[in-house]
Amino acid sequence: MPSHDFRKPRLFVDAPLESGVTVALARDQSNYLGNVLRLSTGDAILVFNGRDGEWQASITGRKRPDGLHIERRTRPQDRLPELAYVFAPLKHARLDYIVQKAVEMGVSSLQPVLTRFTQVSRVNTERMRANVIEAAEQCGILGIAEVAEPVAFDRFLDRRQEERLLVFCDEAADVANPWHALARERPPGGIDVLIGPEGGFAEEEREALLRQPNALRLSLGPRILRADTAGVAALALVQAALGDWTGDAAR
Repeated sequence: MPSHDFRKPRLFVDAPLESGVTVALARDQSNYLGNVLRLSTGDAILVFNGRDGEWQASITGRKRPDGLHIERRTRPQDRLPELAYVFAPLKHARLDYIVQKAVEMGVSSLQPVLTRFTQVSRVNTERMRANVIEAAEQCGILGIAEVAEPVAFDRFLDRRQEERLLVFCDEAADVANPWHALARERPPGGIDVLIGPEGGFAEEEREALLRQPNALRLSLGPRILRADTAGVAALALVQAALGDWTGDAAR
């Protein structure tokens, strides 16, 4: 696979990509390329759509960028690991942060879950999707993680696929080596990483999680972590032990 090109700007476009076609730019994309990046007609950028790989394109337009002429593919489409980040929503900037970091860590989907102690009742999923795209643009990621609408905690448990490994991080778990706990697992159907709210899981939620098939209760060490920090730590552990950091993506 060709190496990443981090010198050219990258842009997500929601259109089919193939050599020779011209893709129209949305107004905000035109403004970003022309007024923010100061690019003009003929300048080269990289584009992707989450389906057709990454392509080199040249900017078209007379007075301002209004289109992209697709030239050649620079990287084939890859596949994100079957790794879902399931989390109690956070407020504003911290939600933006954890969405961006989860995408950087390679998740294929994000599922907000409303628990008893969740402090946020409304989730702006369009803002989440914008953060997903921005993170993918900046970090050379070709796939676009799916953003699901928020669901209640019990509904998530009722409809989850039991063949998937459910990793839930719990400050009340016995302090043990999380790496060893994960290394013993061989999930056949993908992985759900669940992070609770700042106040932790309610006792009835913890009991419901412990009754779940194919579930692993994980400690993240002797210190209490903020929910966004815990999410990054848990995803790093899972990716290193079971995910595509090992060269064998979770399936």
